[in-house]
Amino acid sequence: MGFCLQLSKSDKFVRYKGASKRQNKYSGSANSLPDDVLYLILSYLDYKSLCRLSQVCRRSHHFTVRDPVWRRIAKDFINTGVTRHGADLYPTIPLKDRVKVSQNWSHGVCRKDVLLKWKINLLPWIQLDGDVLYLSQASDIGAYHLRGPEGVKFQHNRVAMFSGHQEDVCRFALTDMHLVSAGSDGKIIVYDRKSDFCMEYFGHNQEVNCIDCKGHLIISGSRDKTAKIWALTPNHFGKCLHTIPTYDRVWSVAISPSLCTFVTGTACCENFAPLRIWDTERCHLVSCLGTEFRRGAGVLDIVYESPFQLLTCGYDTFIRYWDLRVCSRKCVMEWEEPHDSALYCIKTDENHMIASGSSYYGVVRLWDKRQTRCLQMFQLTSTTSSPVYSLCFNATHLYAAVASALYSLDFRTSGHRPRR
Repeated sequence: MGFCLQLSKSDKFVRYKGASKRQNKYSGSANSLPDDVLYLILSYLDYKSLCRLSQVCRRSHHFTVRDPVWRRIAKDFINTGVTRHGADLYPTIPLKDRVKVSQNWSHGVCRKDVLLKWKINLLPWIQLDGDVLYLSQASDIGAYHLRGPEGVKFQHNRVAMFSGHQEDVCRFALTDMHLVSAGSDGKIIVYDRKSDFCMEYFGHNQEVNCIDCKGHLIISGSRDKTAKIWALTPNHFGKCLHTIPTYDRVWSVAISPSLCTFVTGTACCENFAPLRIWDTERCHLVSCLGTEFRRGAGVLDIVYESPFQLLTCGYDTFIRYWDLRVCSRKCVMEWEEPHDSALYCIKTDENHMIASGSSYYGVVRLWDKRQTRCLQMFQLTSTTSSPVYSLCFNATHLYAAVASALYSLDFRTSGHRPRR
């Protein structure tokens, strides 16, 4: 026979009072813990546990919103701004907020907007510098503020204009002081971003397809099958330091962060390796990357992550990851575009994420280097087929330029995935 134990009101009061005393005792012990010990305890918690702990009391909330608590977690998430080397790309945004937005990047939750449209098809190129977006349209380059004085809103009026080419701008690069553009007219123009000064460089007899600029050097690549090294110093403006015959059309160039070498990506239409590394001082060929490129597998974009690590993409539909410390004859990792589309551009968060632009219907893909398959896919255009010629991103937005428009993907939203 079962029985039940009933407590009187006084017994219940004593029990409740004792529990309260025990609770206050442990709370007092937790509050008396040194900060270093609390940080050590918090370092063992995962993302969900930290979020729950922040709601317990004021002191726990005070500690769980601090960046040191989230740094280890942020390094494992995509596009939080914490690089694999420990640098922080967005120090003004709390890491907790960036980890929260990172969930939307991983799950494809965003809002798509058309920021600009133009009537004729172009080959636009974009670069992001803080809150200013630079966009080439035909022969001009315009600068647009992403945030206006009244809040977060794209400003359609250009705050600066850079002109001088007679034909379309193919690509341009930014430094702290200069904007360097390459055009179909064969010219390279160096603009001072803080004044009206500009200098024209002449040296290529066909269109200049690509350009990169770091430190005091400019590297240009042209359809005339040459790459040139130019000086970016006040005493040598316009001076060509070296001309390198590549024997094939040059589609992309990139200077190493160490400034000691640079890479050329060519059309792969001749019997030469499409990816070659050159010494910037002596212009000697250092090495060739890869041995199994099929004919026509031109390299359209190159991005350095460190002096020894770089990413490439192109017409053969692959993103390749090279580590020069391991081997230059074979890439260490590769990802294939699932719809067999050429890849026009790539960007990396310098940690786990890669964003790529495909050749059909404005398809942008997000990749996680720790996975073999595509993480997320976004189709920007559905009525007309256009490549994504250029893209860039920050902690909260991705910007992509197609033939007739500039798109924005806002990952701060908590809504549904965009329609594909």
